[in-house]
Amino acid sequence: MSAVNLSAEMPGRAVPKLSVPRLPAAMRWSLWTLCNAFALYLIVALYAQGQTVFALLGLVVAGIASFVFIHRRAYAHRYIFPSVAGMLVFVIFPLLYTVGIGFTNYSGTNLLSFEQAQRYHLGQTYLAGERYGFSLHQNDEGQLRLRVDRGPQGVWVSAPLEGEPVEGEALAMSREAEVEALGAAVPLRDVIRQRKALEQWVMRGNDGQLLRLYGLREVAAVEPLYRLQDDGSLINNQTGARLTANDEIGFYVDAEGQPVAPGYTVYAGWSNFAKVLTDPKIRGPFLQIFVWTVCFAGLTVIFTLAVGLVLASLLQWEMVRGKAFYRLMLILPYAVPAFISILVFKGLFNQSFGEINLMLDSLFGVRPDWFSDPTLARTMILIVNTWLGYPYMLLLCMGLLQAIPRDLYEASAMDGATPLDNLLKITLPLLIKPLAPLLIASFAFNFNNFVLITLLTRGGPDILGTTTPAGTTDLLVSYTYRIAFQDSGQNFALAAAIATLIFLVVGAMAWLNLKLSKVKV
Repeated sequence: MSAVNLSAEMPGRAVPKLSVPRLPAAMRWSLWTLCNAFALYLIVALYAQGQTVFALLGLVVAGIASFVFIHRRAYAHRYIFPSVAGMLVFVIFPLLYTVGIGFTNYSGTNLLSFEQAQRYHLGQTYLAGERYGFSLHQNDEGQLRLRVDRGPQGVWVSAPLEGEPVEGEALAMSREAEVEALGAAVPLRDVIRQRKALEQWVMRGNDGQLLRLYGLREVAAVEPLYRLQDDGSLINNQTGARLTANDEIGFYVDAEGQPVAPGYTVYAGWSNFAKVLTDPKIRGPFLQIFVWTVCFAGLTVIFTLAVGLVLASLLQWEMVRGKAFYRLMLILPYAVPAFISILVFKGLFNQSFGEINLMLDSLFGVRPDWFSDPTLARTMILIVNTWLGYPYMLLLCMGLLQAIPRDLYEASAMDGATPLDNLLKITLPLLIKPLAPLLIASFAFNFNNFVLITLLTRGGPDILGTTTPAGTTDLLVSYTYRIAFQDSGQNFALAAAIATLIFLVVGAMAWLNLKLSKVKV
């Protein structure tokens, strides 16, 4: 098919008319069917693995894709579908998933679903008889058999270990099998390699005794520790104790109410959000860290703007020579990766061997405890972040200052205005409006400045008397990270609740940014 058709739209002149080449209908439908079959396979595989939420996400994305690429009225939307799908998968879904976790008790002790926790308990066993040594043999046909030495009771030989073990069926063992026909014994290293497969086999002897793998050299008569009752409770076959499921805490509990690990995930309502606001050992550090986060982000914006504006104003001074060199040197910190600068400053502020303390000691006889004293640690963080952030403000201010008419400064000079008057009455009023959205964006960025805190102080010094790991220099984002991944309990649900609150704050700032930018939302 030709991509260009000629049509005589003007007298005496052929005008080329472009047409979009299309695949044959049969090929398009075949491609659509193939893509949907592959998507359906992934969805079913995720559902079979118990990942219902991810399977539902795949179903939604695949459904939207099918609608967009089939329905004629949605023709124009197919060009933006990849962006929409990416937003659904990488933005909206993680956000909703995080919010959902905040309404559960999901933690390091409550990771499993109820079915997985129940299956774990039913899979527990206990030693109910003697232990016997065994060896693994392979004959000329490549078949593997177990040879169990029962001492005075003789030798048992298993049937060939072929195929997959059938749940609920035991592999027969017999004393009548010819021991000589077993073949050579498999070395221990091969037994270790086959261990996971051997653990799945259950063997039944002539006397009805069940044997399972018990270590690397022995099999033993083991029995299931629990059996499931009709009411959902579990009976301990060894002691007769009963375990019942407690859906309020997500654990099986014994007769005395003590939880038996592992726990399972249950719906917890607003308890995590209420805990942040009502539990004194969580509310105290949370509010302290929240106030420090706001102060840190606000002071960083003020300091970086002040330094950037002053330096930009100096670079606009006509009497300064070598402006290109100074611009390059002042913007250089912006070109260096932030983590390198942070690690360099961490060494400079070292309390024992850092150059800053060595210099202060030689001049004034003091060695500040930069990493041990909360006030000094926060001061250090503001100093480092100002160094990292002022080049950005410098670039903005240099561009905006050049847009201010010079006539205004000449008129103010004729009226006897001082440089401070020019700054307060001309420069700042004309800069603040175009800078406002950028300042809010900078505030939002520093509100979640995880890298700086993690690399420089790791949140320390710690706040004492709390039930969650919290430090005086932690920001809300690093505080959330420590709760989720550094706490002994790994309280993911509480961290998700705090992350939801952070999202609301940052989302409000983003909305304000759009309003100040006069963007219709």
